[in-house]
Amino acid sequence: MKEQLFHITTEDNERIALWKFNTAFKSERHIFLTHGTFSNRKICSGIASYLTEQGFTCWLMEWRNHGESSKTQNDFDFETIAKYDLKSVFEFLFNNRNIKNIDCLAHSGGGITLTMFLINNPDYQPKIKSITLFGVQAFGAGIEFNNRMKILASKYLTALLGVVPAKTAGSTEHSESYYTMKQWFNWNLKHNFIGENGFDYLNEMKKIKIPVLSICASGDNFIAPKVGCEKYLNAFENSKNQFIYLSKENGNLEDYNHSRILKSQSSKKEIWPIVTEWINNKNYCQQWL
Repeated sequence: MKEQLFHITTEDNERIALWKFNTAFKSERHIFLTHGTFSNRKICSGIASYLTEQGFTCWLMEWRNHGESSKTQNDFDFETIAKYDLKSVFEFLFNNRNIKNIDCLAHSGGGITLTMFLINNPDYQPKIKSITLFGVQAFGAGIEFNNRMKILASKYLTALLGVVPAKTAGSTEHSESYYTMKQWFNWNLKHNFIGENGFDYLNEMKKIKIPVLSICASGDNFIAPKVGCEKYLNAFENSKNQFIYLSKENGNLEDYNHSRILKSQSSKKEIWPIVTEWINNKNYCQQWL
C-alpha cells in the first residue's frame, strides 16, 4: 500500500492535509474519510488501510488545526470545516483528480460537517454514492436528564477555561476551543441544528437522498447515544437508510465506546466488513443487528 500527502489550500488560506491510500493496482473506486473533534487521521487510518486492501482508493482529510493540516490562529467551528475545508477537498477530488463519484465515511463531528457541506453544496450530492456514519449525532445527546446536565456543565466549564482538554474528552490527540464546541453544546441543549445567521440545517437534512448507514454502540452513551444517532438518521427521511446498534447483548464482541466503534480489533473483525458490504451493495442484512 502507498500513502501520499497532499496539501489543499482553502478559500480562507488554510492548508488542509489530504492523505491518499492506494495500492499499485489502480482503482477507480474512491472513498472519502474524515474524523471529528479531538482527533486526526489516526482514528480513520486503520479502516482506510483495510478498505484499500479491499480494492478502494481512500482519501483521508484532516481538519484545520488537526494532524498535518495548518495550525490556524483563527476561531473555527463545525460550519467552518464544512464551508471551507470540505469544500476545498471535494473541489480538488472532483475537479483536479477528475473523480466521477465517491463513497463517504465519517466519524463523530466529521459526519456533522459532511452533512452541512452537502446541504450548502447540493450540486455535489449526485456525486456521493453512499455515506457511512460512525457515532454521529448533533442534537439528540441532551434528551435524557443526566446527559443534559453533563452537557450543560461541560459548556459552562469550557466557557470559563476557553478550551476542552483532550484528556477530558477521552482523547490523546487534540484539545478543542470553546468556540469550536459551543455549537455542539447548544445543538444538544436546544435540540436544534442551527448554523450561521439562523440557518436551519435540521429542516434541510431531508433534501439529502444519499443512502446513509449509521452505526452506533451501547457504550457510547454520552457523545453519540442511540437516541441521538437515531434522531439524526431519521432527519434525512430516507427509507433506504440503515441503522446498526452494537452491544454485547445483541451478540456483538463488545459494548463499543465512541472511539473503539471505529478503531479497535473488534471493530476490524465485525464492523469493517459490514461497511465494505454496505459500500459495495447498499443492501440491508438482518445479520448486522
